Amino acid sequence: MTVHTDRNQHAPSTTDPGYQAFWALRLGFGVLPILFGLDKFANILTEDWTRYLAPVVNDLVPGDAQTAMNMVGVIEIIAGIAVLVFPRLGAPLVAAWLGGIIINLLLVGGYGDIALRDFGLMAAALVLTRLAWAYPNGLPTRKP
Repeated sequence: MTVHTDRNQHAPSTTDPGYQAFWALRLGFGVLPILFGLDKFANILTEDWTRYLAPVVNDLVPGDAQTAMNMVGVIEIIAGIAVLVFPRLGAPLVAAWLGGIIINLLLVGGYGDIALRDFGLMAAALVLTRLAWAYPNGLPTRKP
């Protein structure tokens, strides 16, 4: 038995749950890294971001720990902007960045709870990566 589909059928609209999830994740992974990146300079969310930096990582980067965290902040801001503008590129960038944060936190020790939370965020960033391919340019597409 052959099943024929209507080729004029439109793709999901803005009421599609996948499309809504795409935009929720895109905005979250766009705005939040920018805010975290800015806070590396302002220190409002925590008094000392450098406590999260593994000594081995600090030894690899030029300058002191605060300089390293400022570089982290710049990268986070760039990653957030990339998610907002180019989610197909930005989402895997954020996922990889979160993977690096997880490794760093495990090297520091004592932050396994935060590393586990970041693993969940990394999984969500990978979901956003998949959704970014399903909704190119952030718009629902037509099914062939």
